[in-house]
Amino acid sequence: MHRTTEQHHPIDRLYRSLQPEDTSTAVSVIVKLRGETCDIDCPHCYEKRKEVPGGARISADQIGQLARLFRGRPLAVELHGGEPLTAGRGAVAEVLRELAAQPQVVRVSMQTNGVQLDAAWLDLFDELCPQLQIGVSLDGDAQGNAWRIGYDGQPVYPRVAAALELLAERGRKVGVITTVTPAVLGRAEQVLDHLAAFAAVNAVSFVPCFDTAIRRSTTVLARRVPASRLLQQAALAAEGGPAWAIHPDEYAEFVLAATAHWIGAGHFTRIKLEPAVSTIRRLRGLGSGFCHFSDLKCDHVFTLYPDNRFGSCDELPWPQGRLGQLDEITGQDEVARRQQGNLLLNQGKALMAKCAGCDYRSTCGGGCIATRWRQDPAVDGDAYCDYRMRMVDGIAALLAQPAHPEGAWCQTLRWHPRSPNSMRDVNAFIARWDDPAATRAEVRLHASEHGNINTVGLPGVHEADDLDPHHPNWREAIEPRVWPLVGVLTTGWGLITYDSCQGHPYGGLDLDPAELRVGLLPRDRAEYARTAAALCRAATAVASVLPGGIEVRVARSELTCETSGTTVPVLDLSLHPHRRQDWDAYFADLDAAARALATVLAAERPVGTACACPPPAPADAASTAVAG
Repeated sequence: MHRTTEQHHPIDRLYRSLQPEDTSTAVSVIVKLRGETCDIDCPHCYEKRKEVPGGARISADQIGQLARLFRGRPLAVELHGGEPLTAGRGAVAEVLRELAAQPQVVRVSMQTNGVQLDAAWLDLFDELCPQLQIGVSLDGDAQGNAWRIGYDGQPVYPRVAAALELLAERGRKVGVITTVTPAVLGRAEQVLDHLAAFAAVNAVSFVPCFDTAIRRSTTVLARRVPASRLLQQAALAAEGGPAWAIHPDEYAEFVLAATAHWIGAGHFTRIKLEPAVSTIRRLRGLGSGFCHFSDLKCDHVFTLYPDNRFGSCDELPWPQGRLGQLDEITGQDEVARRQQGNLLLNQGKALMAKCAGCDYRSTCGGGCIATRWRQDPAVDGDAYCDYRMRMVDGIAALLAQPAHPEGAWCQTLRWHPRSPNSMRDVNAFIARWDDPAATRAEVRLHASEHGNINTVGLPGVHEADDLDPHHPNWREAIEPRVWPLVGVLTTGWGLITYDSCQGHPYGGLDLDPAELRVGLLPRDRAEYARTAAALCRAATAVASVLPGGIEVRVARSELTCETSGTTVPVLDLSLHPHRRQDWDAYFADLDAAARALATVLAAERPVGTACACPPPAPADAASTAVAG
């Protein structure tokens, strides 16, 4: 029985269940034209781990069955493998013709290793599906493609590079999927530059190889073990997991280095970079079509194999992800019922339960369940979530201070948006703050144990514009406990504060207690970078002298201008209890903590952009070694 619209699971906004009656929401179907059959033999290929009989081909009739199953719903189809081109031109042509005949198919794409791609294939695509979106699997430069090899153990990079040159000659634009293995770690800038040098490439997606849980090699049915499988067996003998696997921390550092270079080198003008673009969109409050960042996850992604096996996303473990045989499933109601009864999908949803209360849920989007499965929880713990938060924090820093990318490596400042967080006219406030001669309106100050409110004196509560140090009511408007911090930051550091609160328990009110905080509004991105670095240094220095149970937090956020609708990056400095429930102890020690923080701030200044966090260590020689 389906949940009604009135019944909601805690993670519904992160993981949307398939609703058969919602025909406006598209589903994606990964069509495995040849199953796991491929003309190359990459040791880290997740498809070949499924070890199922191959060799068959998807038919046009099966495409028609798919269309009937999802009748009335937009359908995005990705032709995939193994290697889809091994199906041959005749079989691929039949499938493309059938897809063109289905009006509900809104997008057709193909993911290929590019080895067989030639003029004849491109002629076929131009004739039957000129809007076909082509993705090419290429792990960066020649060194980065160490694990992308043929059955003979030799690299296929030269043939794929030649295919990209041919695509450029034909005026085709393609996306590249690059698997991040140790062969590219520490070289994000070089790898991105290399891919950007191909004129055909207009999108790059860096995907992690979190394969620490892989322990055994893929079964070989042939009598003679190919060289590629011997390399795989040797790689699995490495200590700490497969030699091609990386840790989430390493992936986060790679993505941040790549994103910083993408911005600094100007690649953003013609290349879409993932997961950077989706992270930026979520930071801006926008949606993303990338399932790792949207709520259209495993219940809206399906896979079809030549033998009619039909299930969820191909990256999930199989046969656990299988929902049945395509010709046995009568309609979308039955698809939804099978999803709800699938143990793997339910366990995947359970993995996201902690996302419901996470501060990063609106930016992270919950990530990829299949990628989480490939980690070894006994080794990695919460490393997946840690990397997602680290990535969001770093990209938020790059957006706020693009000319000073070193801010991306700061692990003190975290992305923590405040909502609501707005001001009537940000530019006017900054101009007034810096102009002693500017006219300042008269305000009435309403002070209480629960906080101060500045009003214009009209009946009811009509908040006045924020005050500045040149306003006659400035000093009395600032609450006494937070004044030492505000005084140092405005007078000593020369900064603009847009908000402050001395912290309130709100006894007897139906309100959560409020922490002590000061909001800082940098005048420009350079001042933002200097201020962020100085706050990191101060937070690090004061940590050892704060009363037990209280910590300093420095957050990156945004302030919305109500007049223009634009947002500007801001910084929030606050004192928090280690445990939210221990508010009584927090307020007992808050005065001492505020004084300690004010003393440290007085000894610091926003000079330079080096913070207290060490930059990432350079990659060692082992991390860039090639297979074989």
